[in-house]
Amino acid sequence: MQELHDEEFKSTDCLECANCCKTTGPLFTDKDVDRIAKHFKMKTQKFVEQFLRIDEDNDYVLQSVPCTFLGADNYCSIYDVRPKACSEFPHTDRKKFQQISNLTMQNVAICPAAFNIVEKMKERIKL
Repeated sequence: MQELHDEEFKSTDCLECANCCKTTGPLFTDKDVDRIAKHFKMKTQKFVEQFLRIDEDNDYVLQSVPCTFLGADNYCSIYDVRPKACSEFPHTDRKKFQQISNLTMQNVAICPAAFNIVEKMKERIKL
């Protein structure tokens, strides 16, 4: 999977799409929240109140999508401090990739790169 991932992202420009940021929101870990709040020079609780909500799984998520931090040019205004879930998306280079097959199927529906990687994986399996 690492090889397929690396090959795909040699030719994929996420700035042309940004569908992940337009259609879904990441989970924010406590570390993410602290790091991003510090970036904005805000108290953690203030950041949470302004941008996040707690979902049905008791996780921090964005209050709304598209992502608040996505610009009209598809650039992320917090790219250097973005949530871990964003920096790892679409998660197709995970060592234990098979453990996230449900997540991958969701990502294939929104991410052209994930779709291409899975299609190439399917071709290789046929060999």
